[in-house]
Amino acid sequence: MKLLHVAGARPNFPKLAPVHRAAAARGLEQIIVHTGQHYDDALSASFLRELEIPEPDVNLGVGSGSHAQQTARVMTGLEPVMVEAAPDWVVVYGDVNSTLAAAVVASKLGIRLAHVEAGLRSHDRSMPEEINRLVTDRLANLLLTPSRDAGEELRREGEPDDEIVFVGNVMIDSLMAARDKAMREDVGARVGMNSQTVVVTLHRPSNVDDGPRLHRIARALSEIARERPVLFPAHPRTRARLQSFSVDMPGVQIIEPLRYLEMVAVTHQAYAVVTDSGGVQEESTALGVPCFTIRPNTERPVTVTEGTNTLVPDPDDLPGHVRRATRPDTPRRPEGWDGRAAERVVEALVHRG
Repeated sequence: MKLLHVAGARPNFPKLAPVHRAAAARGLEQIIVHTGQHYDDALSASFLRELEIPEPDVNLGVGSGSHAQQTARVMTGLEPVMVEAAPDWVVVYGDVNSTLAAAVVASKLGIRLAHVEAGLRSHDRSMPEEINRLVTDRLANLLLTPSRDAGEELRREGEPDDEIVFVGNVMIDSLMAARDKAMREDVGARVGMNSQTVVVTLHRPSNVDDGPRLHRIARALSEIARERPVLFPAHPRTRARLQSFSVDMPGVQIIEPLRYLEMVAVTHQAYAVVTDSGGVQEESTALGVPCFTIRPNTERPVTVTEGTNTLVPDPDDLPGHVRRATRPDTPRRPEGWDGRAAERVVEALVHRG
């Protein structure tokens, strides 16, 4: 059996890595296509190294651009690759533009499509990722869900039972495999972090492309910084928005994006996390770190009902939430967050192969 994996943005790689390892252990033939949606070292190449993902067989190098431009470039580049490779399965991950593009191309070529992390919904179609999730799930032949609620969501949308397989959270496979190595990183000392530090990540357009809202978030983070250290590894796009909107954050330490192991290390050591990232919501839940998500909704509700995540739609409420944060004595991991989700992904692919 031959698998063609498509990945292209930072959140894809911790999901790809354990699936690739599990498939290799089963002796499956594999091709990795890196679309190049994220292309600088901190957002891409370092992830491949640290997650021990082999050098991609193909790198499309699509770079940045509007959603339409990026999706179109990925589709154009992928079509001849898929035709030549003729895989049994195209495997896509998460909800980035590369995921949507690969889903459309595979479906039109009549190649079976498996979606890892299927069924997640924010029910907010103003989010580009929600559109990517919806379209990919409609086209997929195998829907591999990270949580039971995701499967129920797919059934409500009319997906047949025989296409839905609960596998658990493959991203937690990578987290568990990397945690000990991450804790040997000296990033905490290098950036002056301690157990009282609040770690921040922001990248969603609803937060960083809205000038007035971004100013409100900045004021909230500066208020938090008056009581405890605040560390903000800022995505290049977020940095550009901070500059273009003349956003000032007194007291907040803004640094370059962190490598995967560094980010795991600072999350694990943090007093709390403030984010709008789905992946950080999951990782903080698995690590037992209080997480405050600056959004009115989440496509990962299990992190709220069974984890450490709290939705904070109004940035003005952030300081109070952070002040009251407590870390649970024992992290409660949702079902399937056991480090073996990738094995179940590969078993589902082989079973249907």
